[in-house]
Amino acid sequence: MGRFDSPRVINIEDLRRLARRRTPRVVFEYLDGGAEGEVTLRENCRAFETISLRPRQCVVFDEPKFATRVLGHELSFPAMLAPVGYSRIMHRGGEVAAARVAGEFGTGYILSTISGHKLEDVKRATNGPAWFQLYLVGGREVSEAALDRARAAGFSALVVTIDTPVAGMRERDYRNGMKALLGRSLFAKIPHLPQLLARPRWLASFLLDGGTPKLENVIVPGQGPLKLEDVAAALGRSRVEWKDFDWIRKAWPGPIVVKGVLTGDDALRSLDQGAAAIVVSNHGGRQLDTASATLRALPQVVAAVNGRAEILMDGGVRRGSDIVKALCMGARAVLIGRAYAYGMAAGGESGIRRALEILRADFERTMRLIGCSSVSELNGSFIEAPEFWPRRTCS
Repeated sequence: MGRFDSPRVINIEDLRRLARRRTPRVVFEYLDGGAEGEVTLRENCRAFETISLRPRQCVVFDEPKFATRVLGHELSFPAMLAPVGYSRIMHRGGEVAAARVAGEFGTGYILSTISGHKLEDVKRATNGPAWFQLYLVGGREVSEAALDRARAAGFSALVVTIDTPVAGMRERDYRNGMKALLGRSLFAKIPHLPQLLARPRWLASFLLDGGTPKLENVIVPGQGPLKLEDVAAALGRSRVEWKDFDWIRKAWPGPIVVKGVLTGDDALRSLDQGAAAIVVSNHGGRQLDTASATLRALPQVVAAVNGRAEILMDGGVRRGSDIVKALCMGARAVLIGRAYAYGMAAGGESGIRRALEILRADFERTMRLIGCSSVSELNGSFIEAPEFWPRRTCS
């Protein structure tokens, strides 16, 4: 799928442009878009731009310590690959390719329930830590069966996403025919054929891979794998309530990570439910538009948790300096989603590899430029945040 070395691709935005050129509009804008007016999507990135770095000069070190530990796993640098649904539509390698590259880089991968590859194949592909992300699509019985498989395959933690009581209104998907692409009706696809035919290499790969993949990790009794076109309706019937953690804890004996927290109050509720880690997340701006940017929500969650669980965050990470800023504000590590998914859409495994090369090099360069030799030394003294940022913890 082409070369990704410098100077052709030197930042994540370059991968984004390649992804736009190499995938149909419906696929690219599914990846690129957010909910409604996409205010939160933009604010996730802009929040990082409002934070200034405060470097220490004349600091030289030969053996920096850029590794960190998350839930007992050592990561080569403080970024994991976030769960990205429908990855196999972006590139046939999908989740298997992402997990393999994560392992190569000494970091972790989180597999989405909405995945086109079997979870057992994904786990076998990586030599790094792998977590399983849970949506309750298909109901409790289906979810418990998936958890049994994930545990048997060797997934070490469970990520429960709590911010999807319904699917967000992603206007680009409606305009571009995402439902038609995922559906079975050939007639519904006809109005959208020009954009598919405009990307013949992607189309050939998509068809050779069998077309729209089924959800191999959501097995409905008597029906088999859930079809992608049925996901939105299934999500609407399977919202998570706090009481669901009672049976989830029984079904999953390992660490539980609660993803989708934006307030101190929900952070405390997560602790009450036994969370070992919390992900400050607004679903990449894809659910509730005008929700707080995750970087702005991070301080109140960190204050509320007060060291009782590990804090991760996602949303808007496009530079290594973004990772540094998140850690200075209290995150243990970040999850990257679109940043590596652009690489996947641009060129599969090679594109994902280039995305991680860029972010890791950015991160290490920023650490040297601010004069910090270890992630354990990062703190609020290395940054300056706007005075108007909220300091609220919980009600």
